[in-house]
Amino acid sequence: MSKPVSSDQPSPTYDVTWAAPNPAPPACDANSPNSPQRHNGRASRPAFSFRHPPQGRFMDTVTDLVKSISITNLANQRVAVVERVRAALDLLGEAQALAKAAHLGFPRLVLDESYGCRGRPTVTGEYAKRDEAEAAIVRLIDIRGWDYLLSESGLRTFMDAKAREEWSNQIAEGDVPELTAANIEATFAQLYGARGDMFERGVLQCFKRLSWDYKTNQPFKFGKRIIVRYLLSQGSSNYHVTNELDDLTRVFSVLDGKPEPDHRHGMSSLISDAQSQRKTEAEHGYFHLRWFKNGNGHLTFKRADLVDRMNLILAKHYPHDLASEAR
Repeated sequence: MSKPVSSDQPSPTYDVTWAAPNPAPPACDANSPNSPQRHNGRASRPAFSFRHPPQGRFMDTVTDLVKSISITNLANQRVAVVERVRAALDLLGEAQALAKAAHLGFPRLVLDESYGCRGRPTVTGEYAKRDEAEAAIVRLIDIRGWDYLLSESGLRTFMDAKAREEWSNQIAEGDVPELTAANIEATFAQLYGARGDMFERGVLQCFKRLSWDYKTNQPFKFGKRIIVRYLLSQGSSNYHVTNELDDLTRVFSVLDGKPEPDHRHGMSSLISDAQSQRKTEAEHGYFHLRWFKNGNGHLTFKRADLVDRMNLILAKHYPHDLASEAR
C-alpha cells in the first residue's frame, strides 16, 4: 500500500475570472470612463469563467441551459429598474434644489450598508455624491440578480464546491458584472463548458478532506464506505460538507450516464427531509447515509462499479501515490 495522498500536493486549479463574451478591440481602454467595458464606475466583466474555457458551444441558446428563467425578460426588467432609479435620483436632486432655494428643509438620505452599499453612500445632503449613490444601488440590483440566477436556474448543479464558494464570495463582495443577456449567456456557457473539469476536481477535494484517522477511509482509494467528519453542525447539515458530497453525487450520475442532479434536491435537502421525520439515516440511489450525535456521517456506496471508475479519476491525478489496484 502506498502512502496517503499528501494534502500539500498541488491539485488542479481553475482560477475564477470574468471574461467578455467577445474580446474587446485592442484600442479600447477598459479604464476609460467612456469604455463599453465600464459599468457605473466599475469594470463590466461579463463572464464567470475558468482558466480553461470551453472548446466550443454546448448549447444553441442560453435558454437551452436555463429553462426555468426568461433571461431576456430578466435583463429587460433590470433595465427598467435602473431607469427608474436614475429618474428617482434626478427628482430627489431637483426637490433638494427647490427646497434650498425656498429656504426649506430637506432630509439627508443615506443608503444602508447592505451588499453593494458599503461606506453608506449619501443620496441627498450637503456632501451627497449622486454618482456614488447610483453606482451602489445599481450594483445591489445586479448582485441580487446574479444570486437569483444561480439559485433558480439550476446552473449551480454544474459547479463543484470550490466554484460555488468562489461565486458566493464574489456575491458577498459585490464583485459582479452588469446583468445583461449577453453577460448571462457568456457566464453560463463558460460554466457549463467547465463542468467536466469541475466534477473531477470535486472528487479530488472530497477525497483529500477525508480523515485518515479512521480505518474505513482507505488512504489510496475510495472503498465501500467512507466516514465524513462534521457532516452535521449544531444539529443541522454542514453546508460546506454537503457541497462536497453533492460533487460526488454529480460524479456518480455522470459516470452512470444519468442527468446531473438538480442542486435544489441535494444532500442538504436529503438530510433535512430525514431529520423532519426524526430519522438519523437517509437512502439515495447511489449510497446509504447515516449520521451520529458527534456530527460525523457514515456513507456506504451501493455501486461498486462506479466507485471503481471514480478511483480511476484519483489515479489519473495521483498516478504515483495510488496503489496499482486503484487503477
